[in-house]
Amino acid sequence: MDSAGTREPNAADPIGTIETEIAVLMRRAEATRRSGSAPHRTLDRAAYLILRRLDGAGAQSVTSVAESLGLDGSTVTRQVTAMERDGLVRRQRDPGDGRVTIVEPTPVGLRRMHGVRAAREELYRQLLAGWPHDERAELARLLTKLNETLDDYVRTR
Repeated sequence: MDSAGTREPNAADPIGTIETEIAVLMRRAEATRRSGSAPHRTLDRAAYLILRRLDGAGAQSVTSVAESLGLDGSTVTRQVTAMERDGLVRRQRDPGDGRVTIVEPTPVGLRRMHGVRAAREELYRQLLAGWPHDERAELARLLTKLNETLDDYVRTR
């Protein structure tokens, strides 16, 4: 930010701008989630991401879910316990290894996740309606690259 409190990109050293813009993005994304319509608030962020993972990859162990999201297994176990209580997932023992817990989404969980996803996609469609397609595609590519880089960073620490 400059002395007037505005954010101006610094072409000579973009890292400061990147850091600021990511901080602002995270804050605004959270504010958007809280102020959005009811579908935005039907799942918390953790439940949404876990259900997205299970929807895409199928039923899997708590350990696999934790690793895929870069989270601690005990954290995911607590989240899955709350999600099971809410009827969003079900757990069962792996028939091949009784020590392993397999988690799968319930139809209710999938419906809620798909509703949140549709509402979020519509929000971003509206927000980015004035952007040319190539800029939206470039943003998607760069966000994917950033998340992959962050995943690699977390996995190597």
